[in-house]
Amino acid sequence: MSEREHLLDLHPIHRALSRPNLMFGADRELVLVTGLISAILIFVVITVYALTLGCLAWFITIALLRRMAKSDPLMRRVYLRHIRYRPLYRPTATPFYRR
Repeated sequence: MSEREHLLDLHPIHRALSRPNLMFGADRELVLVTGLISAILIFVVITVYALTLGCLAWFITIALLRRMAKSDPLMRRVYLRHIRYRPLYRPTATPFYRR
């Protein structure tokens, strides 16, 4: 074994450095924002109906976010990049387009 291969063996690359940052199986930031919105709804209105609606909305949103993250854990970032680049890539951007 050469010296270079030996140095690579001593420094492993940990899986936590390349895995997406998920919470409850969904995107961490989206889970925290939906939890915050649900908590605001519950504590501002302070009724049993608001508690029920806030918890129900949070559970449904978490289920949808988990489904989204199961499809692609980085879907939020991809979608935001898609929205940001939309003006640059027109739907008619093809070499065969004629005006």
